[in-house]
Amino acid sequence: MKVLVTGASGQLGKDVVKVFQEQGHDVLGYDREQLDITDLQQTVKIVGQYQPDAVIHCAAYTAVDAAESDIDGAYQVNASGTRNMALAAEKVGAKLVYISTDYVFDGTAEQPYHEYDNTNPQSIYGKSKRAGEILAQTLSSRYFIVRTSWVYGLHGNNFVKTMLKLGQEKPHLQVVNDQKGSPTYTVDLARFLAELVQTEKYGVYHASNSGSCTWYEFTQAIFQDAAELLGAKITAKLDPCSTEQFPRPAARPRNSVMEHIAIRTNGLNDLRNWREGLRDFLKEYLESSSR
Repeated sequence: MKVLVTGASGQLGKDVVKVFQEQGHDVLGYDREQLDITDLQQTVKIVGQYQPDAVIHCAAYTAVDAAESDIDGAYQVNASGTRNMALAAEKVGAKLVYISTDYVFDGTAEQPYHEYDNTNPQSIYGKSKRAGEILAQTLSSRYFIVRTSWVYGLHGNNFVKTMLKLGQEKPHLQVVNDQKGSPTYTVDLARFLAELVQTEKYGVYHASNSGSCTWYEFTQAIFQDAAELLGAKITAKLDPCSTEQFPRPAARPRNSVMEHIAIRTNGLNDLRNWREGLRDFLKEYLESSSR
């Protein structure tokens, strides 16, 4: 299968390229220097030259707090950029996989969110990603919208790496304990995308590692597994705190947990529990650090 990956130098994009190549696909990865997705003409030209069977659209404006003051920038990438990719993919008859987010929901539900629950994004980031969903659905006849949450991996900055660093440097840490979600390891998500894109089971999917936790519980697990697997000397005393104690420019969903109904009803392999993913990430992190 010929696959074009946008955002190929990003946290998810790098693992998507790696996983798809390992599975024998012909992969062409583009980062923002090589492909400006906000330029319709350039996007159509590059996709037209490569003639992919599928486009995995990982490129996104993900600076959640910065988006609150850079509204045009967020929409230019997440909405217009996605429109351009959808149009380019449609011109060559390629499947389109659009990576979306738990931020399309307001996070106030008591239960996990279903794929077709009403969206109600509260931040500019969430609103711009929802706009991208609508454009992908409108312009592509062969689309997969894959919403994920709390993503971390070997490449780029993320919560796990930050907590590992702070846990070994700080005497005391406070971590939010009233926001819950499902941490998602990029390798597990990439493997799911590789399975999904080879089907014609189009539609909206929720794909995160199974199970859920709060940020505080996630940090507890990171510290515990890092000490056990990496021999990390965690010095920080960990205390729970509330969202109000850490005000941020952009609203965070209190509940980011998503049901995987589409994965189950379409007979696809669900992602494993988040604790298993975390442990494998830490082993990968240790191996990469010792090279």
